[in-house]
Amino acid sequence: MGESVKRRRDMKNDDKKQNDKPNGRIGETMKKAIRHFRDLDVYQNALETGLRVYELSKKFPDDERYALIDQIRRSSRSVCTNIAEAWRKRRYTAAFISKLSDSEGEAAETQVHIEFAFRHSYIGDAEFQAIDNAYEHILGQLVRMIDHPEKWVLGPRKDR
Repeated sequence: MGESVKRRRDMKNDDKKQNDKPNGRIGETMKKAIRHFRDLDVYQNALETGLRVYELSKKFPDDERYALIDQIRRSSRSVCTNIAEAWRKRRYTAAFISKLSDSEGEAAETQVHIEFAFRHSYIGDAEFQAIDNAYEHILGQLVRMIDHPEKWVLGPRKDR
């Protein structure tokens, strides 16, 4: 069997394993090797929290559709996308840190949007606290990765 066919089959099997993961990742630790950005706890936490934000935003008033709803959905999704981009740029420490910093900014932006939703009474106190606390946890994870990029970046490339 050709190497590319085997690699595609292995990637499909990895994707199936990803879909079998249980929800509720916040506070858990992965025991297996991290081979993909989807294996990162911080990505899984950001994805889960972003999906919660999306569901909550469905309850916002229609007049917020092109303002708060759009902004909170974009920023919550950007937390995840910037983590994925950082993972792909981990050959270069500065680029890796830069994308994680972007993710950190998007998480903080989402916290502001969720606070506006709370202050306008679109969500309750418990919902606000849960989302805000989840983003505080995600921010802590991002800061730890930014502070210790050597644990994540790839070593120098060797000539073949």
